[in-house]
Amino acid sequence: MHQVAVISGGLSHERDVSVRSGRRLTEQLVKAGLEVQHWDVDERFVGLLSARDADVAFVTLHGGSGENGTVQALLELAGLPYVGSTAGACRGAYDKAIAKTRMVEAGVATPRWVTLPSTIFREVGPENLYHLVDSVIGLPLVAKPVQGGSSLGVSLVREEKDLPGALVQAYAYSSEVLLEAWVDGHEVTVPVLDLGEGPQALPPMLIEPPAGTWYDYQARYDASSDVRYTSLTDDDARLDVPAVRAVAEQVHALLGLRDLSRVDVLVGRDGVPQVLEAAVTPGLTETSTFPLAVTSAGLELSEVYATLVANAKKRGG
Repeated sequence: MHQVAVISGGLSHERDVSVRSGRRLTEQLVKAGLEVQHWDVDERFVGLLSARDADVAFVTLHGGSGENGTVQALLELAGLPYVGSTAGACRGAYDKAIAKTRMVEAGVATPRWVTLPSTIFREVGPENLYHLVDSVIGLPLVAKPVQGGSSLGVSLVREEKDLPGALVQAYAYSSEVLLEAWVDGHEVTVPVLDLGEGPQALPPMLIEPPAGTWYDYQARYDASSDVRYTSLTDDDARLDVPAVRAVAEQVHALLGLRDLSRVDVLVGRDGVPQVLEAAVTPGLTETSTFPLAVTSAGLELSEVYATLVANAKKRGG
């Protein structure tokens, strides 16, 4: 029987979500008959790695060191097999600008964007920069931290006067901000799963927040949220689902991701799927789209997680 270390918590802004993901994952692993330990990323972490009391780790950290490759690098250094993408792949996906550049080079559609370090405003003057962004990217646009997830620090900017406040909010989470053209259309998230036969996109989940609201942190993780998630079949009349699934699988492979990921896509009025980003450790909470999609695909969640653990153990550290 495999002894699994579920790594959750950490010190990022997304700690609470990570703890909830780890709790839900643990329930399913125990259901599958596996023994589970809980590891947090604190002063005891390196000691736990050195003791090697676990056969395999399952990383459910969100944001910070859990998604930028730091924890994965420590696992690789210790030789402990783990579920999830390698340290190098995590680094490339976590930085949205790097990931989007690689997508463009591969011919994957993504909304036009520009990245701005906080220092640039002192150098060129904020007012001039606001006008330039407006003329090149256009409004509305989305301001978001270059690194991070869970919609923390993300704002929809409809008027130029709202841009300064959006930048301040985004800079609270990252020293660089990505300004991205708004795409009017359907927001879809596509979990990708690889159980050993190559990455397969699960049923895309159409995200429909209540009219006039934003799909923010609270909407994602508050169980009382009125956000509606609809599992899409390939014959859905609203958008080309096979094309959405295909681009999600392409991005998963392009970024060198492993085991599981979540690719966020906007499908504009022209029907073209435009990829926003890929998450290397998708949320596994009760409101997260990854477990919802697994269930929608007719798969047993506990069996899926147990298979990922077994594959990681077989792969080795």
